[in-house]
Amino acid sequence: MAASTVTGRQFEDSETFSRNEAYSSGVSWSAVIAGAFVAAALWLILLSLGTGLGASSVSPWSNLGASASTIGKAAIFWLIITEIIASAMGGYLAGRLRTRWTTIHTDEVYFRDTAHGFLVWAVGLVMTASLLASAATSMVGGAGPLGSTSYSPSGAADPHGYFIDKLFRSNHPGPNGINAPARAEATRIFAHALSQGNIPAADQAFLADLVVGTSGLNHADAERRVAVVFAQIQQATDTARRAVAHLSLWLFIALLIGAFCASYAATIGGRERDRVRLI
Repeated sequence: MAASTVTGRQFEDSETFSRNEAYSSGVSWSAVIAGAFVAAALWLILLSLGTGLGASSVSPWSNLGASASTIGKAAIFWLIITEIIASAMGGYLAGRLRTRWTTIHTDEVYFRDTAHGFLVWAVGLVMTASLLASAATSMVGGAGPLGSTSYSPSGAADPHGYFIDKLFRSNHPGPNGINAPARAEATRIFAHALSQGNIPAADQAFLADLVVGTSGLNHADAERRVAVVFAQIQQATDTARRAVAHLSLWLFIALLIGAFCASYAATIGGRERDRVRLI
């Protein structure tokens, strides 16, 4: 009689626990947020370390320091390693810290752990992107007042400023320098020509007239200079475009690897948390 009473009480407790667990959330957000904070912090720390190592290996002197291609390959490698370490650590912690599911099937536990790791990666990525965007905005805002005191037509903030300087360069520079309105108009003309893929003849003739008035060249030489400078701007723009595309593809691969590592590490952490054999 006593044994049946104990058995009945255990059955009722198990049924009550199962009913309560059925209505509980399948996501332990506290574990996810904790893992995301750890992943974001590790990512920023490793990013700072990689930036310091990269800056220390670069030299402004020729034949000293690492080459640009070596720096680029090392940066891509470090980006992938950073994503693996940060995502795996965050996912593992989420798996270890999440609430234990006692009456859930092993396959469902594996799925939930994988989902926890993926959520850690996603939340950590959003947090890191927000921090980096906020830091970039602060730096740009802080540099604004300093940049306003400088000579704005100098082209310091213009990626094609050097080529505009080269366009109006004179063998006998005067004290007045380059006409600021002419420089601004030339910049706009080149920007429009880049979007079209070529420079119209009328714009090329107009730029040649500006070059003649600034540099003292004859009209034929001025037109040749305009063509050469535009070709150099096209080449520099294409090089920058290919570099951005290359970096974007490797960033996609690194983030994809990070998502996998976070999801898999969460299953390892959950296995250690539950001490169950996954089927």
